[in-house]
Amino acid sequence: MNSAAWHARIHCGHEVGAGFLITARRVLTCAHVVRAGDLDAVTVVFPHARELGEVSASVVAHGGWAGGLTDPGDVAVLELDRDVPLAPAGFAPPEAAYTEPRPRLVAYGFPAGYDEGTLAEYRAVSGQLIAGEWLELVAWQGHGQPIVAGFSGAAATLPDGRVVGMVTSASEVPDVRKGRMLPLDVLARHWPELGELVPTPGHRTDVLRELYELLRSAPGVPDCDPNRLYVDAVGAFGPPLPEGGFTTLQAAAAYVQWEVPDPAAMDRFAGRLRELVGTGPAVAPAAPLAKATTAAQITQSTQGMQGTQGTQGTQGTQGTQGTQGTEIAQVTKVTRVSPPWAPVVVEIDHSGAGPDQVTVEVSAYRDGQRRPVGTRRLPRSGVRSYVQHRIDEAVAHLDPDAEELVTFVLPREWLNEAVAHWECGADDSTPLGCAYPLVVTDRARHRSNRLRHQLRKKWQKLDAGRPAPVHRVECGSQERPPSLRKRLWDGDAGLAGFAVPPTAAREHFEIGLTVPVPVLLWSRTGCPAGEHGEHGEPRCAGAGHGRSGYEDPRRAWSGPRDTAAAGTATAARPRAEAAAPCPGTTFLDQLAAAVAEVPPAELPRHILSLRVTADAADEPDRHWARDLQLLWDDPRCFPEPAASLRSPVD
Repeated sequence: MNSAAWHARIHCGHEVGAGFLITARRVLTCAHVVRAGDLDAVTVVFPHARELGEVSASVVAHGGWAGGLTDPGDVAVLELDRDVPLAPAGFAPPEAAYTEPRPRLVAYGFPAGYDEGTLAEYRAVSGQLIAGEWLELVAWQGHGQPIVAGFSGAAATLPDGRVVGMVTSASEVPDVRKGRMLPLDVLARHWPELGELVPTPGHRTDVLRELYELLRSAPGVPDCDPNRLYVDAVGAFGPPLPEGGFTTLQAAAAYVQWEVPDPAAMDRFAGRLRELVGTGPAVAPAAPLAKATTAAQITQSTQGMQGTQGTQGTQGTQGTQGTQGTEIAQVTKVTRVSPPWAPVVVEIDHSGAGPDQVTVEVSAYRDGQRRPVGTRRLPRSGVRSYVQHRIDEAVAHLDPDAEELVTFVLPREWLNEAVAHWECGADDSTPLGCAYPLVVTDRARHRSNRLRHQLRKKWQKLDAGRPAPVHRVECGSQERPPSLRKRLWDGDAGLAGFAVPPTAAREHFEIGLTVPVPVLLWSRTGCPAGEHGEHGEPRCAGAGHGRSGYEDPRRAWSGPRDTAAAGTATAARPRAEAAAPCPGTTFLDQLAAAVAEVPPAELPRHILSLRVTADAADEPDRHWARDLQLLWDDPRCFPEPAASLRSPVD
């Protein structure tokens, strides 16, 4: 038998075409040749090994061909019912098909009257793909066998017999000797397993072989997200994730192999996959943002410290929690070297096209670089569905080890929007606030150089890991806004809690936004409408209101915490004077207890836990944290200067 024994004749129903053996049991051909494979038998004959007879086969993979002449993905993989003792086809690098001088390409087909096969000689016009799919072929000479029915699926080979592509179609114009073929890199795009067999300039054979072995081991391994692996491999300046991302690891690997010019990207992809599969250490990717230490990890590492360090921390009604909080602070102080979060940012601003029109931009931060995902001008009613789709796409841009943080940068009048209650998608009813750590921030504040600088300095103090006391702004407070500003400045406030939503205490809330307080918390609903008089005097019968709504700092209530831990939290709730509590005051009481031992850096994760708990309650709407809104602002998570949104060209 000679080296041409791998050429195959394919028969399926009324169709006859060609194919070529690529392994001992698999044959590559065109999808349209076996289009009737679900109804009719598929048989394969090897003209140079007739003693094998007809070999039954079945279609085991296809390229997604939709049935039209110009539809992409006209690829099918056949699996024979037994191994055949033939050497499979060999492959040349894809560019060998069109390297100057253009080589003669030979196709072995089976037109009518040639059951044994015949040859046609062609050449590629250039390396330019037609519609990103085909190379165009023209006859090598003005005479000889044209490409006609029966050549579909034939291997296009160099004079030395190596394969460079597969013939798919011929011109239907009489006397025009032209055709098309799928080059090897496009074939591998449609059937990624082919990439293991094709030489790829710049990539070591051993790396490719290992990669495809890992791909065969990867199904079922958790955290093998193809989109994250791709982004991790190409780094901050590599090609962006293609529209729609990748549905399989094989597709992502093939794209890195054929479309990414940096050969090191393949090494990183294989290394990361090796780590996930568990066969060895990974090739180091580009340095990501430092990952936050989770509470569970901190607890494990502090268990060994407790025996030698003894009991430390604030004592009181929260005894053991105070000890744990102090230990968490100590470990966090040692381990946190930079902002741990990898933000997915949803930025919304007025578009200028009308009162109902906004511009929405979604981006992801990775390795300190902002990666735009999508920008669109939309009516307010269309924002939610657009954001749902784009957040899911943006997460794929994050480092595989990153701690995602969904951040909504909103106009001031949108800050009370129930973004945490938006569903993840049309097919996933999980609230965003129960799927991700989710925060909001004020757009004007996000762009203020003064506040960004002052907030950075404030976070340097908060990085010590000590919980920050809640500086309370009570329901119906008549504290003058300048007085509140002074209180927050003098108290070096890290966290402020509001008993009512921004619309009910606009001036006080704006003070909170323009003073460098990194964290603001409030209930989106607060006190029911009508609880306060027209001049702001409280009508709530319960506790929580001092004289004229202002709390004397000398009578501040510090809750269950030690007074030293409470620091300078002032204007807090005095002792109750009536039975029925004000809903806003009750909210602040619950909030103060819930965050008493939580460092500010951990609040997004902690609030996620509270939202999940509220959503799971028997009566979710009555849970105090149901409508909890968190404004959390660490400029170090967004190292690039905030850019003005522009309306995209529609």
